[in-house]
Amino acid sequence: MNSIKERIAAALGNKKAELVLKNGQLINVFSGQIYKADVAIQKGVIAGIGSYQGTQEIDLNGRYLVPGFIDSHLNLESTMLIPGELARAVIPHGTTAVICDPHAIANVLGAAGVKFLIEASKTIPLDIYFNVPSCVPDSELETSGAKLRVDDVRSLLRKEGVLKLGDMINFPGVLAAKKEILEKIDVAKRVGVEGHAPGLSGKDLNAYICAGIESDHESTTLEEAREKLRDGLHIFVRESPSAKNLEAILPLISPLNSRYFSFCADNIYPNALIKGHIDRILEKAISLGLDPVIAIQMATINAAQYFNLIRCGAIAPGYFADINVLSNLEDFGVEMVFKRGKMVASKGRVLFEVKPKKNKKVRASINVKPFEVETLQIKEKSDYAKAIELVPGQLLTKSIVVAVKKKDGYVVSDPANDILKLVVVERHKASGNMGYGLVKGFGLRKGSLATSVSHDSHNIICVGVDDEDMLSAIRRVVELDGGTVAVRGGLVLAELALPIAGLISDEPLAEVVDKQAKLENAATDLGCRIENPFAALSFLALSLIPELRLTDKGLLDVSKFKIVDLFE
Repeated sequence: MNSIKERIAAALGNKKAELVLKNGQLINVFSGQIYKADVAIQKGVIAGIGSYQGTQEIDLNGRYLVPGFIDSHLNLESTMLIPGELARAVIPHGTTAVICDPHAIANVLGAAGVKFLIEASKTIPLDIYFNVPSCVPDSELETSGAKLRVDDVRSLLRKEGVLKLGDMINFPGVLAAKKEILEKIDVAKRVGVEGHAPGLSGKDLNAYICAGIESDHESTTLEEAREKLRDGLHIFVRESPSAKNLEAILPLISPLNSRYFSFCADNIYPNALIKGHIDRILEKAISLGLDPVIAIQMATINAAQYFNLIRCGAIAPGYFADINVLSNLEDFGVEMVFKRGKMVASKGRVLFEVKPKKNKKVRASINVKPFEVETLQIKEKSDYAKAIELVPGQLLTKSIVVAVKKKDGYVVSDPANDILKLVVVERHKASGNMGYGLVKGFGLRKGSLATSVSHDSHNIICVGVDDEDMLSAIRRVVELDGGTVAVRGGLVLAELALPIAGLISDEPLAEVVDKQAKLENAATDLGCRIENPFAALSFLALSLIPELRLTDKGLLDVSKFKIVDLFE
């Protein structure tokens, strides 16, 4: 009550506000105008816009005032950072809120993993909201470490900071009206359901949406986004190193429909985060011709209103004082960041500390049945086999047929033609399951890469030139209790331990970035010719994105939604 009285008094000008940002150029996301104004802040809330005096005043000298940026869909685990270190990465770039779908940790640890992230996200200067994972596991065509039942979803939806039912990844299950899926949708009908429908179209798309889906972040082409917009979906325009969709979708956005678009990074590694987050998406969007005010609306108020984030996403009386000060509207240089009226970053420098608490319950998640190098052998059955071909800058893959290289009756990698062996090792139940495949596009000439980050069930995935190095890489991931490694000649060239569920590091941001850089350099030294090779590797097991994937149960044809034979 007293804080409201104080805000009213400050708004009326009857008392000095605690903080006044003076002489700024305010970008009003409601009216679309840019005009000179002071912003008065009292008890973490904006009291007034106009001409004000404050106990503390900061003269902005004409710099731009915009709301804090919101990432409308971020897979937190893909950053490999605990929430406090994630805040250290994104706050200097003006991101003050993210909406996360923690389906990765849920696939490993179930509801306990989700609860861990919710608890770890408290008391940091970054609002981390959560959607409840809807499909754990994604499908029965892979082995996950846990399951989320309807009762789990119902319980998690009651938690503070939880917004909606997360990505409805299993669109084939929706179209088939699977009982458990429809029950989860029904439980979430009051809050809504997030979509995940790559390439879905026509009557299939109609059926998917009419089940209760409200958004989508998987559009990769203009026509796909146009159809989904016409059918009423809110479009999250995704732009990250592993999925560049902004340029394709941008021509669709206009003043008549822009309120139905927001920005998201989806999956992004820490070495990219420290270079930029939503600010870099804004910079690119504007360089491609998007109106700066519309771009800022997409990064702020659109997401806030879609997710019903009360008093967020704008600079206006009664709104939380989550504010960025920008030097210009071309490269979006973020000079100052305020969270609830407190300066938390200045010129790229973090002004807060984080003190993470360790939790033993989210560790020791790697459980692999021991095996020897012979287990990695693929017995030759034909001169030709199916292979997964990478699509640069996209999560989609192509299904191709290649001539296999053979030795002593077994298939071996063929680096001269960029055809490499790929394996997925089940790591939750020590079942001994192992999927075998071939992949084209990495360019490795020697060595092996392996990681326990492999969407969405997060078994261990490994690509390599020879079996001995593949075995060494997989064993090192197990020894680390989860992680990412590069190996050559049996020696570990670089590694990053991910002991939290085999997905997340417990080290500071700077150390994670340094170790990831060494991994990337090692991959390059091994001949890898693609950007973000470990991100590309981690998506090759994602069972619900076309065309061809590999799980611990075998080679998966996504269009047929069934395991198929490797050989033609």
